[in-house]
Amino acid sequence: MSNETNKTTQTNKKVVKSTLLGAAFIMATSAIGPGFLTQTATFTDSLKGSFGFVILVSVLCAAVVQLNVWRVLCVSGSRGQDIANQLLPGLGYFIAFLVVLGGIAFNIGNVGGAALGFNALLGVPELYGYFIAGVLAIIIFMLKDAMKAMDTVTKALGAIMIVVILVIIVLVKPPFGTAIKETVIPTAPMNQLFPAILTLLGGTVGGYITFAGAHRLIDAGITKEENLKDITRSSVMGLSIATLVRVLLFLAVLGVVVVGTSLGSDNPIADAFRAGAGDIGARFAGLVLLCAALTSIIGAAYTSVSFLKTFHPFIAKNEKWFTITFIAISTVVMALIGRPRALLVLAGALNGLILPVTLGTCLLASQKKRIMGEQYKHPVWLLLLGIVVTVVVAYMGITSLSGLSALFS
Repeated sequence: MSNETNKTTQTNKKVVKSTLLGAAFIMATSAIGPGFLTQTATFTDSLKGSFGFVILVSVLCAAVVQLNVWRVLCVSGSRGQDIANQLLPGLGYFIAFLVVLGGIAFNIGNVGGAALGFNALLGVPELYGYFIAGVLAIIIFMLKDAMKAMDTVTKALGAIMIVVILVIIVLVKPPFGTAIKETVIPTAPMNQLFPAILTLLGGTVGGYITFAGAHRLIDAGITKEENLKDITRSSVMGLSIATLVRVLLFLAVLGVVVVGTSLGSDNPIADAFRAGAGDIGARFAGLVLLCAALTSIIGAAYTSVSFLKTFHPFIAKNEKWFTITFIAISTVVMALIGRPRALLVLAGALNGLILPVTLGTCLLASQKKRIMGEQYKHPVWLLLLGIVVTVVVAYMGITSLSGLSALFS
């Protein structure tokens, strides 16, 4: 009996550990989508080494966002929309609308990014690539244990991305000294850095991405204050993975653009990798784009629908079919309108504008005992940093509106 109990305990620990890692990867790979790759290539091309400063600021802000949001949601055991409705009736519906709208915009771009990946990797026409990507993502959610499959796929494809980008860095030999110097003292003007920071934040922790991992932990029942250490570890792990890929990708692209190579607007990642490693580099770019797109389609669909399922029992009961419909709609819209690169960058900016609303809501909720429980006390330093980030991101959003419009030109 004792042996059986020990085996059960060990199995439960493995399941929890796997779920924590899966939550970290669904957050990270939701952030490391084709929009993430396209934004990084686009801004590295225009800002050169100064993009390192943009990464530094966005990572610091993203850490504050994730630590606050994951803590509030998982300790309370409530999803983002439910917390908002508890705070102010109707606010949850408004936030859900914003998040799902941003999720659709991002997912349309994700489907487009997958098509760019198929095209660069195998020469598949983009129109066919849209539908192949949509079908592959739908298959994941058709499986019997869709959550476990989602965790496994995001971890495997995330690892592939990191390895491939490392290979490109070795080939292009980026100027590490320039990157470090301009990360601390950027030479680009602030009116160019602000839109980039806002877009990066939106693409890393904006909109649905903020909630992806936390909602996964809530679905797995890893909640309440006694699990706070594991919750924090998972959120930091997810942010670390996303940051690692961002830095590696920045260095890979910087090594190409500093020598005067100009990246095209249709597929800047493929252009950068091709310049660094020839045709094999372009195919590597296709593989990275494809991995990033598929994981992000999965993450965007899962998290966006998780914002809807608590509004009506019918949605919760048929979550799988709503998720599949979400992917199908994104695929058809992408096939009809095209322009994946513009959509990917714009979607990040849109999610960046949503961020002050969602973060501000979580900060207010952190101070309400009826939401967080009588014994819980939110760290003062985390609250104050959260307020600073909310104000700064809101200011950048307002001042960057004119600059963001240029992203579509």
